[in-house]
Amino acid sequence: MKKGVVAVWALAAMLSLGTATISAMAAEGWAQSGSSWVYYDSNGNRVYNTWKKGADNQWRYVDGDGVMAVNAWVDSDYYVDSNGIMLTEKWLKLTGDEENEYEWYYFGSSGKVINDAWKKIDNKWYHFDDDGRMETGWILDDMYYTGTDGVMRTGWQKLDLPDDDDRGGDYVTPGIDSYTDDDGKYWFYFASNGKKYSPENSDSEYSARKIDGVYYCFDENGAMQTGWKNVRSNSNDSIEDYMYFGSDGKARIGWYSIEPPDDLNGYEEAVEWFYFTNSGKPRASDSEKLKSSDIVKLNGKSYLFNHLGNPVYGLKKVYTGNGEDDWTTYYFGDREKSCVQKGKMKITEDDGNKSDFYFQENGRGYNGVKDNYLYYKGKLQKATDGQKYVCYRVGGSNYVVNSSGKVMKGKKVKNSDGVELVTNSSGILTKADDDTDIDSYITEPVEPYCTE
Repeated sequence: MKKGVVAVWALAAMLSLGTATISAMAAEGWAQSGSSWVYYDSNGNRVYNTWKKGADNQWRYVDGDGVMAVNAWVDSDYYVDSNGIMLTEKWLKLTGDEENEYEWYYFGSSGKVINDAWKKIDNKWYHFDDDGRMETGWILDDMYYTGTDGVMRTGWQKLDLPDDDDRGGDYVTPGIDSYTDDDGKYWFYFASNGKKYSPENSDSEYSARKIDGVYYCFDENGAMQTGWKNVRSNSNDSIEDYMYFGSDGKARIGWYSIEPPDDLNGYEEAVEWFYFTNSGKPRASDSEKLKSSDIVKLNGKSYLFNHLGNPVYGLKKVYTGNGEDDWTTYYFGDREKSCVQKGKMKITEDDGNKSDFYFQENGRGYNGVKDNYLYYKGKLQKATDGQKYVCYRVGGSNYVVNSSGKVMKGKKVKNSDGVELVTNSSGILTKADDDTDIDSYITEPVEPYCTE
């Protein structure tokens, strides 16, 4: 027996089982008319443009000619197969407009084609356009990407830019090697919902996003970036707006020696040291005025970063309050050390002269008497210019010191003008030539010569 005959018999069985053969009784049901199938209502009339069920409980459609439709779209949103059965929870592959091109459709439980929506099928997400065609490549304003298989991509993906003409920048393989644009592709990251990472606000063309505990940078296309990038504003005014991303795309954390950003000026060297916090932000002062409140301890050492994000070194004027006179000196060692130093040491000031200094445990220049020597803002105060003894006012008290800076405690000494200076046990001047009016013999201390 021929297969075609068997198929017709099987179809006839599915359609007519449980229904009466069309006769004078005009029983309702399917009937074969030549090579086609038709449907009669209970009055014996053929029906048109309507859905009808067969004995197999499957929906079929009678078209405008009163014939069961096969391999055809029905009501625009439904499709029936070669047996006339409405497709449900099934894929359909049809020839597209171009040669060797195919288009895929999916029909839901109601039989309606999925269109303009996401659909999860076999635990994978697909998107269908307004006409119900499965979409591939960049979709939905280039915020999502589906492969040639139509499956929504998540995680890291190396792809062409959505608009090939926008290509630019240095893009790399995340966590692997520096990228060369030999293949013209770039790295993107898609969240678990399929949406790509891209700048979250209009204040900057770049955005830093954390992935598996690590910050990466993405441009307006969502392509991963490397090098210095301003991720917080478009002003290019502050190093604190920047982050640095290595050749692996990861934001640098901790100490790093690199070339400064091209957009910022004022750096002394072609390569500078920076320190990046756990969030990837460079440590820096918010103004050019150095403040003690900005000193930070890192790995047991104290550092002060300037407004360019570099650790300062040498002798510096550092403000301890808001007033213009609220400052003292700190010494941060040479460029190699660049951290707070303490104790007694000889330092070359900015005028080229070497002077003795004393710094407290917290690094502040000492103010007052230390080990019988007088200091002001850290600098040793001593009689100079051929004088034997000088009275300096430090911390509200008037101390008499010799040319070595030693405080004259409980002494009677004569200065270069022959005036007898009398001090108490603390070295504070009490009389000058038996005169208690001593203001004319008091000299303001010598300030350290240093820059901010």
